[in-house]
Amino acid sequence: MHIHFREGDMLKTVAPLSASSFAGGVIMPNLVPPVDSKERLLAYREEIQAAIEPHSFDPYMTLFFKNYSASFLEKIKPNIIGIKLYPAGATTNSESGVKAIDQAEKTIEIMQELGIPLMVHGESDGFVMDREKEFIGIYEYLARKYPRLQITMEHITTAAAVNFLERFENVSATVTLQHLLITLDDVVGGLMQPHHFCKPIAKRPEDREALLEAALNAHPKLMFGSDSAPHPISKKETCGCAAGVFTAPIALQILVDLFEKHGKLENLQAFVSDRAREIYGITPPPKKITFTRKPFTIPAQYGTVVPFRATQETPWSIVQ
Repeated sequence: MHIHFREGDMLKTVAPLSASSFAGGVIMPNLVPPVDSKERLLAYREEIQAAIEPHSFDPYMTLFFKNYSASFLEKIKPNIIGIKLYPAGATTNSESGVKAIDQAEKTIEIMQELGIPLMVHGESDGFVMDREKEFIGIYEYLARKYPRLQITMEHITTAAAVNFLERFENVSATVTLQHLLITLDDVVGGLMQPHHFCKPIAKRPEDREALLEAALNAHPKLMFGSDSAPHPISKKETCGCAAGVFTAPIALQILVDLFEKHGKLENLQAFVSDRAREIYGITPPPKKITFTRKPFTIPAQYGTVVPFRATQETPWSIVQ
């Protein structure tokens, strides 16, 4: 429920890797230029559909948040699952994002009236380890002021965010594969691991444990959103390392192993699919994935992109 496909050759490389083993995904709009018009959105959707053939996969499209008119949003509503709000400069290609929440409220009010979900990259501009926690005050303000607005906290990374899910009926969240598995120590505890670096950054062990517990127990308001974010090696293994972890082709195999090790395989379907279907009211095309307990060695590269846990072995493989 949170995926980056990019454009051009990168899209052609990575989109089929998701479409082969998932039935749908929420497509992020932070391209250059961003997806912020109907023409841009429909053209991008066509490009995605051409890249994923012959796989059955629903790309759930999003707009990049800016101040939109009610008439525009009413017309484009059938083409989108929601609108993604980025604080200015918070992550990749977000420089034209929102600088202050009060500047966004006219559009947010229209979204509430039209029933369009708001998806948020929830980080302040404070100290990097505290940014998500500091942003919770804005989530609370929005949840209280707009009680009929469906709000998704994207890629949560902290115990504080998990706890916040209990407070408001109109708030849900996604969580990534990497944040269920790693902490900041795995990124910069020794030599810098560029293919573990993403935003929001991985946090403390107690944060990882809170996220993992919620996912393993199929928290009713928590969805799997990989935030799989491909960057070419030239942008990762260099000064100014780009933020993003590429997990799309190996996410399910690793999740099966993770849930099995904790004795929670019966909750995997809910975490990966059922919660999203309930929260967003979607019906992706039916797709059944069969796994076998056969070691799978994760490739060193997919095109120009290095995946999470490259060259390592996972005990499960997809067979159909």
